[in-house]
Amino acid sequence: MGGRRYIAVLCLLFAMSSLRAHASATLLLEEPYSHDGTFAGTGHVAVYLDRVCADSPFVLRRCSLGEQGVVLSRYHGIAGHDWYAIPLLPYLYAVESPEQVPLFADAKLVAFLRDQYRRKHLAQIIPDAAQGETPEGPWVQLVGSSYDRTSYAFQIETSPEKDDELIRRFNAGPNAGIYKLLSQNCADFVKGIINFYYPGALHRSVIADLGVTTPKQLAKCLARYSKRHPQLESKSYVIPQVPGMIKRSKPVKGVVESAFKAKKYMGPLLFWHPAIVGCFAAAYFTGSPGFDPARHALVFDPRRDLEPPMSAQQRREYLNRIELMARSVSESSIQEVRWPRLEAGSEPELDESGQPVFNVKLGDATVKVGLTHENILSASESTEIAQQILLVRLREELRRSAPKAAQSDVHRDLTLLEELQRSRAALESPVAGTF
Repeated sequence: MGGRRYIAVLCLLFAMSSLRAHASATLLLEEPYSHDGTFAGTGHVAVYLDRVCADSPFVLRRCSLGEQGVVLSRYHGIAGHDWYAIPLLPYLYAVESPEQVPLFADAKLVAFLRDQYRRKHLAQIIPDAAQGETPEGPWVQLVGSSYDRTSYAFQIETSPEKDDELIRRFNAGPNAGIYKLLSQNCADFVKGIINFYYPGALHRSVIADLGVTTPKQLAKCLARYSKRHPQLESKSYVIPQVPGMIKRSKPVKGVVESAFKAKKYMGPLLFWHPAIVGCFAAAYFTGSPGFDPARHALVFDPRRDLEPPMSAQQRREYLNRIELMARSVSESSIQEVRWPRLEAGSEPELDESGQPVFNVKLGDATVKVGLTHENILSASESTEIAQQILLVRLREELRRSAPKAAQSDVHRDLTLLEELQRSRAALESPVAGTF
């Protein structure tokens, strides 16, 4: 097990190498989900600093060799603090090493992984509820962001001197909650950090966002700033939402864009106040709505270097192969109409290597199903469920929308599916036909 963990650490360091060609600050533009996705659509924004680490969520320092940096962001209503510093992998996946990142996630697994991380690293700040249970509240925003949404990263190089000065400022300053929706939100916090490195690089839009600082506006500004300063090392990439049964996040929007594109707002206004709709339309088109955060973006995966997304032709070819293979898999499928029945009798846990698995109850039997690239073959007692998990993942990777996978990602997952099919052909599953 120690050897596998050592290899995993080496893989992580290699995967992060392209992000660390120069030390950098990376703006993370995060898509909206839940109520934000339904009503506002502005999403969230944070900063990833790959030369800055932390002794605690509130004490920053320079990274040691092999450390990958922290994500800084402003939050509202979490233990009375203004900002937290969370290491990159826990921030994205609520785990601490690449081999622990699940292939597939549902609400039960995500809650389990977040609580495991909280109990190990955040219990003094976010203690158990009265009966030792998992506490409710917005603390869940601190870890596992990539289960809820897709993020777009805009990276720009930094200097050691500025990194050290930022550390001194954060460690010396107060960290009490000051969040205000219109003037001290998460985007204002990120604007302050990026402008500390490059004064004036980011600014609000009075027209497109009615003077409110928004995540999309900051990403647009930083993309333009990097283009105007080609001497600075920069790149952009997408961090896909983990495939599974959690609702997909929605495209991020600005204030006026969100209102202008929402029929629930514009329909009544067009009937009662058409002049106001005209004002929104003018503001929307004047505010350069064509910014696409996925444009020219590479694809992030914690197990490898950044790679370009698949071409449309590659996507079609792989999709045809997947659908042909799916016909030989049991017609029972882990889809929204079926998985709740299985999920009700399933419990997540960590195996001996610290990798997540599902214990799925089927009738009087309970079968174990691996959930990572490392254990889905070795730990799965039901090849049918394991195959269905991979099919869900592959179809999500091949969906026609923002880039979700590189060719190597799909090839790796397809290879796992083929190995499961060979295993099933060699040995009949003990739960065949039970669901």
